[in-house]
Amino acid sequence: MPLHPALTSPATLADALGEGGYLADPGLATVAWLAQQLDRPLLLEGEPGTGKTALAEGMAQLLDIPLVRLQCYEGIEASQALYDWDFPRQILHLRAVEALGREGRAEELEAELFDERFLQARPVLRALREAPCVLLIDEVDRADDEFEAFLLEVLSTWSVTIPELGTVTADVAPVTILTSNRTRELHDALKRRCLYHWIEHPGLDRELAIVRARLPEVEESLASQIVGVVQQLRAEEDLVKPPGVAETLDWARALQALGVSRLDPEIAASTLGAAVKYREDTERVRVALDRMLTR
Repeated sequence: MPLHPALTSPATLADALGEGGYLADPGLATVAWLAQQLDRPLLLEGEPGTGKTALAEGMAQLLDIPLVRLQCYEGIEASQALYDWDFPRQILHLRAVEALGREGRAEELEAELFDERFLQARPVLRALREAPCVLLIDEVDRADDEFEAFLLEVLSTWSVTIPELGTVTADVAPVTILTSNRTRELHDALKRRCLYHWIEHPGLDRELAIVRARLPEVEESLASQIVGVVQQLRAEEDLVKPPGVAETLDWARALQALGVSRLDPEIAASTLGAAVKYREDTERVRVALDRMLTR
């Protein structure tokens, strides 16, 4: 699907996303713009909290189209992404037919049971039917090989076949973004179908700009302190899970809610749960905070 006519270059896309609060660096803006120009899915990999999911949300807001999200997980099956039949309602329909004493051929009854009204559309089928829309396939690395193969087929044809109803084909290709935290390697076939971008943690200036754009109510001096500490934790501390941008924003929101205007070791330690999510990291970060905030 072509982008909005005003978005004639990666720079204009970056500016438009920025107006909505999502600050994309030139590399990400370029690959996102190209993905839409070429009608290709975009595969984003990176550490949790670096803004992969937020890009899909920003694109949906920018283009003013629905966001359809498929959250992947271990053991997910094609039916949970595509469609299912409403079995309880089908049983009720059978009982109603029996109660009415209605006669008819078995083929006619079967056609009634597998009618559109009993079809439960899951995210992939919804996206094909509702396009133009943004289809977010989140954390695809949590799914297994069989599910990847299913996705590859859908992304290649933008269509699915429902045996009882026929083939559903999207009028236009959905704006499709896949995200991965790289808990496992995805297959080359799926990667070849997509354009690819690795999202790094932002540098200090960009992360501060993100906080200012998303949370303008936070005082600039406090935002600078928070971002400075988070940047040092990523660079200097060997953490199980360094804070992502999402944690930076959560920490800023928590401190804003407490009415804090300056970060000190005591308040930082008491609000640490907004930024650090592993027990193994907690004590190490507490010590680091004492050092960083008393310089």
